[in-house]
Amino acid sequence: MAATTPDVRVRRIYEPPAADDGVRVFVDRLWPRGLAKTDAHIDEWPKALTPSTELRRWYHGAEGEYDEFCRRYEEELAAPAAAEALEGLRDLAARGTVTLLTAAKDPAVSHTSVLERALSTPNG
Repeated sequence: MAATTPDVRVRRIYEPPAADDGVRVFVDRLWPRGLAKTDAHIDEWPKALTPSTELRRWYHGAEGEYDEFCRRYEEELAAPAAAEALEGLRDLAARGTVTLLTAAKDPAVSHTSVLERALSTPNG
């Protein structure tokens, strides 16, 4: 029997929750300005999965390039604490819908696309 692909979604945290979001997981290191935590309706905030402050600053700086950011972030995800958190998120995704929440203006070129890909691929 073939394994099914997990239902992993990405949404901006500023969007109102949807009934079919499943487990809502905030994946940014910093809480977004102007949003009360009670209004975000998050279920998990695994900070071990977020890009390091150094990587985030590099990417948003003048020299930051997306493909290199993805490579460096994947290296960070291989660290023990991040790998453990990623495995926990994989377990959640195997049981039902997981919605990754970010404040990024363009999630397609943020760390969420790397996480979404990692969660949709068995064992990374």
